[in-house]
Amino acid sequence: MSGNEISEVAKGFTYLEGPRWHDGRLWFVDFYTCTVNAVNDDGSIEEIAVVDQQPSGLGWLPDGRMLIVSMKDRKILRRETDGSLVEHADISAHCSGHANDMVVAENGQAYVGEFGFDLMGGADHEFANVILVNTDGTSQVVASGLSFPNGMVITPGGKTLIINELFGNKITAFDIEADGTLGNKRDFANFGEIGDEPNVAKRIEAATIVPDGLALDAEGAVWIANTVNQKATRIVEGGKVLEEVNTAPDGIFAVALGGEDGKTLFLCAAPDWDEGARSKAREGRMLATTVDVPHAGRP
Repeated sequence: MSGNEISEVAKGFTYLEGPRWHDGRLWFVDFYTCTVNAVNDDGSIEEIAVVDQQPSGLGWLPDGRMLIVSMKDRKILRRETDGSLVEHADISAHCSGHANDMVVAENGQAYVGEFGFDLMGGADHEFANVILVNTDGTSQVVASGLSFPNGMVITPGGKTLIINELFGNKITAFDIEADGTLGNKRDFANFGEIGDEPNVAKRIEAATIVPDGLALDAEGAVWIANTVNQKATRIVEGGKVLEEVNTAPDGIFAVALGGEDGKTLFLCAAPDWDEGARSKAREGRMLATTVDVPHAGRP
């Protein structure tokens, strides 16, 4: 798999995140231009929205309106049918770091991760929350004690939420209860506990995987953006690595499955995740390769 042909979908951005295949095209955010974008059929890029406090996760309500995580002010914005952005939810009371990635369930409830600490400021690692945002904008913490909860997917049928723990060396699963809250936490894939180590660099050094973005396929395996390891990795529940796509010298920081047949793996590539370096350069790219097993679940 590491020899698969990789094509370039888009380039000239700062740091791409939140890729989603929706309504027949690819959507993504660019952190440091603060834009939400979509790729048109002719390959041109359409700017959909500007989120001044830095956009992250994307999703859609049942009526088609888009939700966008606004990272630095820890809010969820809603894009109305006229293109305007309004506040959908303020989750700042539940966050001790930036709001981050998001997955929206079929019924419009959204699950949002948060940093837990000031990563870009060099603070020590702290465990973080997952927040449930209801369709009326009310919110609550539904999981805590996760190591930088990041990429999230919901399995077909809406019964399980799978979450990357970026600095935890593992991928975690929860049962989704009837009211949207989370129960029965378990390992989807655990490559070794890192414990309470406060130094982020030491946590990364101790890890086998550093999982950022997440995509689910029709065989129940997940693709992760294996960030500093400069690859995308396909993992089955239990932790067996099935396939890898190597992208060195670039790291991969988010992934999505899409395309008309669901078999295009989109890869958000950049040299690193350093805020200072990425915000000053235009080295962020969207890559793509073809895989054998199509997309499943949400997003």
